[in-house]
Amino acid sequence: RPRTKALYNHIFDRHIKPQLGAMKLRDISPSVVRKWHASLPGSTTPAKAYRLLRAMMNTAVDDELIVRNPCRVKNGGVERSPERPLPTGDEVWKLADAIEPRFRALILTAAFVGLRRGELAALRRSDIDIEYRVIHVERQTVEVGGTIIEGPPKSAAGVRTVAMPPVLVSELVHHLDGFVDADPHALVFTGAKGAQLRGASFNNQAFDKARKKIGRPDIHLHDLRHFANTLAASAGASTRELMSRLGHASPA
Repeated sequence: RPRTKALYNHIFDRHIKPQLGAMKLRDISPSVVRKWHASLPGSTTPAKAYRLLRAMMNTAVDDELIVRNPCRVKNGGVERSPERPLPTGDEVWKLADAIEPRFRALILTAAFVGLRRGELAALRRSDIDIEYRVIHVERQTVEVGGTIIEGPPKSAAGVRTVAMPPVLVSELVHHLDGFVDADPHALVFTGAKGAQLRGASFNNQAFDKARKKIGRPDIHLHDLRHFANTLAASAGASTRELMSRLGHASPA
């Protein structure tokens, strides 16, 4: 995918090439990899860079350029991300009240249905079935180098139909009537001038102001997806149902 390619290029250029780029493959030993891995900054960068280097070295083994992969750091590719804060139900509603009216339904859709930001940005009027209270997720947007690219969801499991609770139906009806063109292909969530949502402009302006207003500057939009999953689990959803609802291909 374009965004994954851009991420790999960034990781290689910033974290692999500076230290290892000038070395011959045969000179990159396990001790060199350990020293390199230990020098990487951050909590998740070492794991991401290590996985990329390991994949590259596996290709070198397959191509018979080296005999054995030198990436042998135990748990080197395991990310140790800090636990994200989970907003409460009251905070979700306060956030919806605090944000600009055109984004109120976006906040509530993220919190009660669990769509990813790119899935929300790509949602069309025809994807929302008010009568049967479901949302069809068929595409998402990603931003690469300032360019918005629309394509299929993150995985095959991401193409799904998700039921929405009654409380969200009335919110979406109000939003569709007030902010969305009658064209079935019209985008559901857009900027003030009707343009497709961009992560930077939305996060740095509308969302940032709203979360600070309610005293929770630490909340990310993706945390609302975690809230949706927790809400479904507390209602008795099985692991398989949670996977289907969120578009996850693996129980992990």
